[in-house]
Amino acid sequence: MPPARRPRARKIAETPVEQRPGETLIWTDGACSGNPGPGGWAAIVVPADGGEPIELSGGEPQTTNNRMELSGALNGLRSLPDGADVCVVTDSQLMVNSMTTWLDGWKRKGWKTASGSPVKNQDLVQALDAEVQRLGTVRWHWVRGHQTGTGHEHKALNDRADRLAVAAAASVA
Repeated sequence: MPPARRPRARKIAETPVEQRPGETLIWTDGACSGNPGPGGWAAIVVPADGGEPIELSGGEPQTTNNRMELSGALNGLRSLPDGADVCVVTDSQLMVNSMTTWLDGWKRKGWKTASGSPVKNQDLVQALDAEVQRLGTVRWHWVRGHQTGTGHEHKALNDRADRLAVAAAASVA
């Protein structure tokens, strides 16, 4: 029998995010000074009703960048009421692929990757999955990070989330 094919990470094209009626946007980011090292996460929650965005952030003294990326999304989702519709906006293709391409296979294989290794950061991926189940429609949207200025105005909250995550990492260093 041929070996099982693993789902490939899909190349994600960048498009500006469009907030749908009744949908909350959560702009997320993670940062780490060293990998592993002191890390920070951030989530900027843009309410569906057009209210003022709410900034959330935190850090850990010894962590990885990927854990902080996942933590930003997790903490943003946890801030929402049951059944809320949301779009998570991130500059992490790993997070988007984890939640949209690889998750079902990992569950089927008992939280093992295609190579048989344990899924990294399984605790956070499982917690994100639980939040997705608690909420209404959850979309994942990727934007290229670390781009500012003319032509990138639509990503101002990505840049803000980055600065919050970097500050949170510095506060626990």
